[in-house]
Order: sequence, then structure tokens, then C-alpha cells
Amino acid sequence: MDHDPASAALPPVLAVHVEDFAEHLALQSNRSAHTVRAYTTDVRSLLAHLAEGKPDARVSDIDLGILRAWLARQVASGAARSTIARRTSSVRTFTAWLVRSGRTRHDPGTRLASARAHRTLPAVLHADQASELMAAAESGAREEDPVALRDRVIVELLYATGIRVGELCGLDLDDADAERRVVRVLGKGDKERTVPYGVPAADALERWLTIGRPSLATALSGPALLLGKRGGRIGQRQVRTVVHEAVGAVPGAPDLAPHGLRHTAATHLLEGGADLRVVQEVLGHSSLATTQLYTHVSVARLRAVHEQAHPRA
Repeated sequence: MDHDPASAALPPVLAVHVEDFAEHLALQSNRSAHTVRAYTTDVRSLLAHLAEGKPDARVSDIDLGILRAWLARQVASGAARSTIARRTSSVRTFTAWLVRSGRTRHDPGTRLASARAHRTLPAVLHADQASELMAAAESGAREEDPVALRDRVIVELLYATGIRVGELCGLDLDDADAERRVVRVLGKGDKERTVPYGVPAADALERWLTIGRPSLATALSGPALLLGKRGGRIGQRQVRTVVHEAVGAVPGAPDLAPHGLRHTAATHLLEGGADLRVVQEVLGHSSLATTQLYTHVSVARLRAVHEQAHPRA
């Protein structure tokens, strides 16, 4: 694996473990490049803290006191609870790996309490706002402008399927099954799942494939389902711009990113009576507890309506 220049600040005896850990995360644990960067940055910070007080330190010198002192420094510097939670997870993964790879005998991370991040209820569109958004996207695509046709597919698919923006951008032509009205999605950890979509999204997709995409396609397009204006695979930043602009045109709607449409899809599925485990499968959550967040959204909205409408609320 290429040497990370950021490790140069560490003594070589510590830096080598960062490089090996990064390789383990990428090649054996199949973590994303973003996760590898975040975890190794956290571990470098921990090891720099260790070396401050003891220049000849080894990873076997990491104990619970070192871990707690390092986290306390993060708290004192103003790091958010969510950041502290992630850094705790990073070093616990690291210390467990040190033991498994025979580099240390004891794992102090097992005794390190996990910081709980505050979970806030995500903003979502009401059903009428979602309908208005889709109607506006459909209206904009009537002139058969290829970009407008693509933008309609973006909002329709994100809302219809609840897939992540990265999953949307990664779709290829053969991932969409028009006959069965499903898309094959490659999610986190390279886990594949099949997600259904409805008739409006199917109509938007058909028009994009027959009218819009051929107008934008170039030699750079390859198998990409969705294209940018220059013909290459569309990027996540472009999709975020499309969603922000589309939602911004709906009066009273909260400012949403693509993930907001994912939240909206999950909430509307549950409010429509969908089983929690079905929604878990659609969203590609590994844990049911993650999906349960959306039940809190639904209850919160029901409570708000009840307080507004019930005479004895």
C-alpha cells in the first residue's frame, strides 16, 4: 500500500501499524475509501498522543488510561458527540485488530465506553409536498429536454426507492429491470439488494432512456445509467444540486439533500403500513435499530397532527 505522508510525523515503529491497519480495512474488511481515511486519521491522532509523552512508545503501551486521555483531549477541543462516537469506534476497531494480528496481547478498547451521538429526527416532506415535487419534475420534463428528463428520473428514483445518492450514481443500464420494475443496487460493504419502484418512476426512466440519455451519451458514458451534461457518469454533487433546486421550488418544504428523500421514502412507507423489516430490506440497513429511527419520525408527526387537531390535546 502507498505510504501515507501523514504518517511521517509518527515514529516509524508506530507509523507502520497505521499503514498495515489501512490495508486491512481496505482489502480484508472491504471498508470504503472514506471509512479507511476516517479511521486511519483517528488512529494517527491516537498514536501521536501516545508518542507525545513517550517518544519510544510501542502499540503495546496503549492502555485504557491512554485511550481515555486521548478522548478527553478531543472533548476539550470541542469535538461533537457524533465525532467522539466515531473516534471511539475507530480506536476500538484498531485495538481489536492489534490483538487479532498478534501485535499486542490485551485489548483495552473492550473497556472503553462508547459515546452515544445525539440522534435528531430527520426533516422529511409531507405526502402532499412529495406529490408537488414529483408533479413539478414531471412538468419540467414535458419539453423533452434531456437534462430535465434526467432530473425527473433522479427525484423519482430517490423517492420511489429510498436508495442512497452514491447508490443512485453507481447504477448501470443493466441494473434497471423495466419489466419487473426493480433496480439492483450495490450498497455499503458491497452488499447487493433489489429495490422496487412504481409506475411514475418507470415512466420517467423509460423517457430518459429513449429520449434523454441518447442525447447526452458520448464515448465517456460507458454503462452508466445517469449522465452529466458532458456525457460522463453523473456525480453526487450534481445530484445534490438537482435535489436542492427541485425541493426549493416546493412552497413550505424543508431544505433537503438526496438523503432527505431517502428519509421521506422510509417515513411514507411506514406511515402507509409497510412492515419494518421490509423497509429495512429496501433501505439496505444491516441493523433493524437504524430503520426504527423512522418510526420515531412517524410518531412525532402523528403527535403534531394530534396536538393541532384534537380538542383535548
